[in-house]
Amino acid sequence: MERARERSAGQREQRPAGSYADLSGESPETELELLVHGVGGTTPEKMLGDPRTVRVTGDDTAAVFRRAEDAEGAPDGSGTGGEAGAERGRERRSGPVREAYVWCNLTSGDGSRALWLLLLPFMVVNLAHWMRPAAPGRPRVVRLYGLLVRLCALTLTVLLVAAACEVALDLVAWQCAGVQACVRRHSWLDFLSPAAGGWWSAPGRRLALAATLPVTLTGLLWYLSHRTWRAYESHRPLSSTPVATDDERGSADEERGPAGGGAVPRSGGPEPGGDDAGPVGHGSALARPGFWYGRRLVARLRAAHTAVGLLTVAAAVTTPAARFDHRPGGPAVLDVLGLGLAAALLLCGAAVVVVVCRRGRSEWRLDQRLDRHLVRRLPLAALALLLLGLVYAGWSRPGWQSTGRLPGDPSFGALMLAQGLLVVALATVAGYLHRRRPDPRAGMRGLGGPAVALLACALGGVISGGVAQRVADWLDGTRALLTGPPVLLTWQASVIPPLLAVLLLLVAGLALHTARLARTERDRVRHEHPGEPEDPARTRAIAHARAMATLTDRAPLVVAVLTATTLVLGSVALAGALATRKTPDGAAHRTHHLVQAVAETSQALGSWLVGVGFLLFVTWGRRAYKDASARRTIGILWDVGTFWPRAAHPFAPPCYAERAVPDLTWRMATWTRRTGGRLVLSGHSQGSVLAAAAAWQLPPSVRGRVALLTYGSPLERLYGRWFPAHFGPPALAALHHDIDCWRNLYRRTDPIGGPVRVPDDTSPEVDHEPLRDPLAYGRTPDHPLPAPILGHSDYQTDPAFTRERARLLTRLHPELPGQRPELPE
Repeated sequence: MERARERSAGQREQRPAGSYADLSGESPETELELLVHGVGGTTPEKMLGDPRTVRVTGDDTAAVFRRAEDAEGAPDGSGTGGEAGAERGRERRSGPVREAYVWCNLTSGDGSRALWLLLLPFMVVNLAHWMRPAAPGRPRVVRLYGLLVRLCALTLTVLLVAAACEVALDLVAWQCAGVQACVRRHSWLDFLSPAAGGWWSAPGRRLALAATLPVTLTGLLWYLSHRTWRAYESHRPLSSTPVATDDERGSADEERGPAGGGAVPRSGGPEPGGDDAGPVGHGSALARPGFWYGRRLVARLRAAHTAVGLLTVAAAVTTPAARFDHRPGGPAVLDVLGLGLAAALLLCGAAVVVVVCRRGRSEWRLDQRLDRHLVRRLPLAALALLLLGLVYAGWSRPGWQSTGRLPGDPSFGALMLAQGLLVVALATVAGYLHRRRPDPRAGMRGLGGPAVALLACALGGVISGGVAQRVADWLDGTRALLTGPPVLLTWQASVIPPLLAVLLLLVAGLALHTARLARTERDRVRHEHPGEPEDPARTRAIAHARAMATLTDRAPLVVAVLTATTLVLGSVALAGALATRKTPDGAAHRTHHLVQAVAETSQALGSWLVGVGFLLFVTWGRRAYKDASARRTIGILWDVGTFWPRAAHPFAPPCYAERAVPDLTWRMATWTRRTGGRLVLSGHSQGSVLAAAAAWQLPPSVRGRVALLTYGSPLERLYGRWFPAHFGPPALAALHHDIDCWRNLYRRTDPIGGPVRVPDDTSPEVDHEPLRDPLAYGRTPDHPLPAPILGHSDYQTDPAFTRERARLLTRLHPELPGQRPELPE
């Protein structure tokens, strides 16, 4: 942080970097509104309603802006005009000084963000980690939940690298390069053909050369994770507690995110009694000092996932050679080397699993240790084994030829079975946690996390199968020259048509339900505007907007149906592939003609749908790389999906909140301590979630000068239902207790925002009554033109916004202290 600059009687006092400055005398600025935008981002000019804005702090990625007039007299040293400039600014505005925190470039910046589309399964499984039910007093079960999610995430990395090995090693180097007819169609493979007799024509050397692709992919994932780790996880949050040491961990060490039950100590340290000490059901882990500081855990997981990716490539290269050497009469020396290398791979793989199973760090304090030896040595050990495997596979073996599929085809089935067992175990644990403290508002009765984990595995399987199917069609469009990809991938593609059929039926049912609800809403709209001329079209539009807004509350049903269908069809695909070892049309060859027709149609249509989906996926990513508007759309997806830290998968898109939350807390703490003024933290949509997270991180001395104004907020409607351990009723009640001045605005036509439902008889209610939308039913003197139906947007244009903001400022302590306290240095 920059050195604090203070102006008092024409003199400047400078304090050491990182400390809080103390103003002497009356400050010209005592009221501030800090605006935080929602998903998709916006411009500071639009947020502040002024074409002339200046950046007062921050960088090109995330920054705080003010109107040019207000910035001239900023008392924190960011302006240039002194008290005279502040006086001119007050003449041009009414109400508090307004600042806009713009964070949209954290998720939708340059064109390279479009590449994050490839990391979609990793992002989804990372969400599953945070969707567990609240479980006070059950720290071991909570750790087991996190462990199962991390293992599931590890299988996704193996699946991605295995898919790359399937394309490069099996389809290209093993099958196509070994068939002369396929080589003639693709002349760039001539130097690999056995007919050419070149040095690279040996099967093991072809595999060693083709391993360049999956190794490069693994290295790219490591690089992206490492680069974003430096840019996001390395921002230190605001905290007055010292850095944790090895001796201070004790019983407070936890995995990333377990929490949810214990009361949050104001000092930031662990309470006596262990992980979940304190009143049952009160508080949130988001208030812990180290929650938004994941440097250590992400570094450990990155090392483990990088190592497992390299080990997957090494296994794919060495397994065919080891099987050839292990035949009767094979070379004894190479056979022993192959067995030794296989044992080393298993040992290193076991070490990776141990690293993933271990708890990463403590959230009670800022844990800055990085486990440097582990982070460096584990990937290097895997890389050394890979190099040995490449040398071993490339050794000369007379008589070795590549026929059929690459040995190791059952690995995809074993991987899918492991993922299914992990998801079932995760569902068992989640169900147990939910029964310990049932939450009627929790999505899918606490099973949202296992459902999302299953969808992440299914998405990874579809992407892997789609890539393999498209490459196989490109290499051999007639499917007459090559054996093709593994049978399981074809079965997975074949179950996509029935899955889409179920989804179409579900969409049709939701459409009928919405239509009936819209007809019911028409009567309510008429009763809400008595005495006004009836306008049927206007009534239908308002009723339709309200009915459509309720679809958000049907999301648990959609996810439940999608998950159940995916689980059933995935089990059928796995059983069919393992039982028949044939494609669906081959397995139905001697059955009834109707069964044959269904199998052939499903296989052909599924392959086509996978191909089209993969092409659309690539096209969307390419368009997003060039088109800013498309990149903005992808940014909206990441705004929701990457709010949470990378606790399960290090290759997921980075968590922008680990930069945004420290930004907001530092800004609020420094401003209030320098000016002694009152501050309204104003958050819209996803910005309200960031605002709540930042309010939880504020020191108690700062909370008394900060009010929270949320509008269009998904805090309870989405986050409270899907992330009950961190935004459930006890957590929101604790936030209301910590930030007493809190008001929430919402509309019935808003599909995202809703009430926060915090019951409290000792202070004013948090939720405002639903705002009118539209502001006027027909034409009035105040609205001579038809008022628009705003839904989720333009909350600040409603008169209630200005009124509630003024009331929040009034409720804050009106007196300014003569001496401001400082954080301990």
